[in-house]
Amino acid sequence: MTPSSSRRDRPPFRADHVGSLLRPRHVLDARARHAEGALAADELRRIEDDAVRDVVRMQEEVGLSTATDGEFRRASWHMDFIYQLGGITKAAGDMQVTFHNEQGDIEFTPAALQVTGKIGLEHTIFADDFAFLREAASTGTPKLTIPSPSMVHYRGGQASIDPAVYPDAEEFWHDLSAAYAEQLRRMGELGCTYLQLDDTSLAYLNDPRQRTMIDERGDNGDSIHRRYISQINAALAGRPEGMRVTTHMCRGNFRSSWVAEGGYDFVAEELFGSLGVDGFFLEFDDARSGGFEPLRFVPEGKYVVLGLVTTKRGALESKDDLKRRIEEASRYIPLEQLCLAPQCGFSSTFEGNDLTYDEQVAKLRLIVETADEVWG
Repeated sequence: MTPSSSRRDRPPFRADHVGSLLRPRHVLDARARHAEGALAADELRRIEDDAVRDVVRMQEEVGLSTATDGEFRRASWHMDFIYQLGGITKAAGDMQVTFHNEQGDIEFTPAALQVTGKIGLEHTIFADDFAFLREAASTGTPKLTIPSPSMVHYRGGQASIDPAVYPDAEEFWHDLSAAYAEQLRRMGELGCTYLQLDDTSLAYLNDPRQRTMIDERGDNGDSIHRRYISQINAALAGRPEGMRVTTHMCRGNFRSSWVAEGGYDFVAEELFGSLGVDGFFLEFDDARSGGFEPLRFVPEGKYVVLGLVTTKRGALESKDDLKRRIEEASRYIPLEQLCLAPQCGFSSTFEGNDLTYDEQVAKLRLIVETADEVWG
């Protein structure tokens, strides 16, 4: 493939990554001790701060232009944010989710939620965490990852919303998007110029089994993606000037396992044509992710970050194979609109995937080197 001389100085970057990184053992131990009441909050914060400084330095040393805090202060990629929205309370999980891997299945009962009050933003979520990341980063652009509005609704659906609070579903959707819009406005005031909305729902809905599940609970599995796209767009309508927003869509990532299968074909035309983000982080690390054909619907001016490097296994990909797959994708979307990343985070939940720290670093370095050779 002929190298392209097209570096990017704003997100998404040619070599990028989703966000979460493997938690250091001593951070996990400190969080467990804090949960047991054996470690004070300020001491936990000091330990996390030191770990974030180290992981930011690692990202910058391998040559990434993006810096995240690895989501070290969270238990999971989504619920730590969602539980801080006004009107949402924790609920006992009563639905098992089956994750798959090459060795078999993992049954997982995820955290659940109930909408018991009006949705609103009571404080700026992750404000202190982002402020620390902003100060820790020297060459990398600080990126904040948060779950998309869809994730508040997808797992529980209408049954998780108290009808006494929201007798009209449209009011729920209005309040949800408004809370997100306010979060984005406040993050802009804190200097956030790179924000990512993580959304498994828009990838899951490509799997007919997931659409059947949505139908069985009383929603419309064939059309709910249009509602989700509309609500994300409402949240983004007044986003701060200069803030670049991407979305990341995968089919599940828990202890090197996944939930859904299938390419992006079912949602592609409306997703790529209508969702008002600047870039799409997409999962393409194995056959269950489908082919690149849906990328033909991505309009000019938007970017696709190809998730070709897997975080589910430690074995390092071949640079030549990555270049070949980038070339394949460029048959459907111009090379200038493509970037490279892992397919998902390395640790979407605190448990992390089945690879080592050194293997994680090697994969990030491979992404940087490959992007340099492809795009210059």
